[in-house]
Amino acid sequence: MSDLIVSATDNKPELNNDWCYHFSPPKAGRKLKLLEVDEVTLALPLIYRLIPLNAVNNRADWFVELSTAEERSELFLLLSENLSILNKKRKQGTCLITELNQTNKLLNDYFSDYGWRMVRKELSQIKKRKKKSHIEISNDLVTRLKEYMAANQIDTFDQAIDNLLSEQASFAEHGFEAELEA
Repeated sequence: MSDLIVSATDNKPELNNDWCYHFSPPKAGRKLKLLEVDEVTLALPLIYRLIPLNAVNNRADWFVELSTAEERSELFLLLSENLSILNKKRKQGTCLITELNQTNKLLNDYFSDYGWRMVRKELSQIKKRKKKSHIEISNDLVTRLKEYMAANQIDTFDQAIDNLLSEQASFAEHGFEAELEA
């Protein structure tokens, strides 16, 4: 498989994030994918935490078996260098496709099928945590919000708050227009 896929129409590199299975691919379920550009920021700290050589000893089934410790060290150094380059390019805001393709290939060489599935699972959890915020409100506001939800046939707190904010924005807009007309 080519490390770099180039689009035939505009000669720009394209991301290749297909996982190459070390054993036979599963017959059911989703295919594994390597990193995508929008995941780099969240994935880098996780990967840096998982790739050190002592982690390989702790979770041997997460990593590809290599013949010698020297091969493992070489692959670790190469992967670390590529991750650093990728991080530097990310901070510069330049195109990451070429570096990400190289890093993805090294990740595929470093992690086992099982290990990469576990990495993707952890990355998915990180993404979920980033999407949610937790706020604290008093019990009397929760009661009032539940009453509002019941009166307006709303199922979730998110929908209720969105509805209230939309109503407030609409009111503010119409109130502002009324002031302009007066």
